Amino acid sequence: MNISQLTITFQKKTIVNINLNIEKSLALVGQSGSGKSLTLKALLNMLPKGFKSTLKYDATFKLQAGDTLSFVPQNPFTALSPLTKIKKQFFVSPEKVKELFTQVDLKEELLEKFPSQLSGGQLQRVVIAIALEKNPKLLLLDEPTTALDPNTRFLILNLLKELQEKLKFKILFVTHDINSAKILCENISIIKDGNIVEDGKMSELLQNPQNAYTKILIEANFANRKFRQ
Repeated sequence: MNISQLTITFQKKTIVNINLNIEKSLALVGQSGSGKSLTLKALLNMLPKGFKSTLKYDATFKLQAGDTLSFVPQNPFTALSPLTKIKKQFFVSPEKVKELFTQVDLKEELLEKFPSQLSGGQLQRVVIAIALEKNPKLLLLDEPTTALDPNTRFLILNLLKELQEKLKFKILFVTHDINSAKILCENISIIKDGNIVEDGKMSELLQNPQNAYTKILIEANFANRKFRQ
């Protein structure tokens, strides 16, 4: 799936100008202010006031938010009503909710709880289940494991990988964390100042980065430079 000529402007100044090829799972990686969050908001049609975007999809994909596209935010509390029981946060039948809970390895008893009664990892699994309600073709991830402890982060990333293999959706993972991206994604695009400065297969790029900015990001994420599959 290609997302081409994605351009974001503010007061007639181009802020982002990129192309993305999401074969299966793509990590869009960059530091704060690189344009990755704006890219995500453009795809969700949630750009701040004053920003404008244009983009094209290939013929195999048509953007219909909430149908072919779903979103998992960084903070699950932003996607859940704090005063509503978990079972009421879904818009599908109770039978479908139970099926989704099984897919994300949650116990049915949690459906009777409120968000404040669940752990961070459980809440993120709930949000993933909600994102999968309508069988999306593309799942957008906005650093969904940032607030989690290392063990829970690893479990959530592997859950997403297992779900992708089973349900066959594509992933765009927007993050600054190359270590997490390496677990989940096959391909990587490095964004700097609104432009893609380097992209390719994850393992190849991490082992042999060509761009100086990419090297800085890798060095900031890893204590050593030995990468293994």
